[in-house]
Amino acid sequence: MRKQIVAGNWKMNNDLSQTQMLLKELKSKMLPEEVRIMVAPAYTNLYQAYETLRDHKVEVIAQNMHQSDKGAFTGEVSAAMLRSVGVKTVILGHSERRAYFNEDNSVLSEKVNTALENEMEIIFCFGEELTDRKAGNHYDVVKKQLEEGLFHISEENWKHVILAYEPVWAIGTGETATPEQAQQMHHFIRETLSENYTKKIADSVSILYGGSVKPDNAREIFSKPDVDGGLIGGAALDSESFMEIINAFE
Repeated sequence: MRKQIVAGNWKMNNDLSQTQMLLKELKSKMLPEEVRIMVAPAYTNLYQAYETLRDHKVEVIAQNMHQSDKGAFTGEVSAAMLRSVGVKTVILGHSERRAYFNEDNSVLSEKVNTALENEMEIIFCFGEELTDRKAGNHYDVVKKQLEEGLFHISEENWKHVILAYEPVWAIGTGETATPEQAQQMHHFIRETLSENYTKKIADSVSILYGGSVKPDNAREIFSKPDVDGGLIGGAALDSESFMEIINAFE
């Protein structure tokens, strides 16, 4: 059975004291047993967050990592470095990494390989721009991102992968894909997985929706049969909003 997952991507927000305060608030909440919950603080606060949540249900994950094991890559962080501070899950391919840091499918394919070689779990992000959606190319764009960035991995490695569909036009814009649009794309993703691998794998992989999920729309989005949770941005920075989303599964 697929896992229900809510992952909070804090992006470049929260210094150490703010991180500690938000984690303290989350630790005080009653969390549903059946939902897997993750938070991705800034690199500088990962170890402190891990220590704070060491014996807690909420998992600490990373927002990104470099594809090389080590080397002269100023400012970058390796998989081994993440694992050394207790982090075993990493977000790869976020739309902001693709747009602002020029990460293409080829680079992401390398990152996927490195993460798997280091026994890390991956939340693999992908999704179309507004121009793609308006031109009716959104399915082709998503399929290409999956094929070139991820579909080289073995069937065995799919147990280490979570997918996150991000309609880029619905991130930080106040726009949100309708629950029906989210379901249509998630169903397409699952069908594409089935065609390239097996139906068993397609049915077992959790697919998150990552496009401006908020407390007032989470329940309807999460109710769709192929939507297994959300990759949450801004709403994850407020413990009350994040909890409402966590509790939005029917």
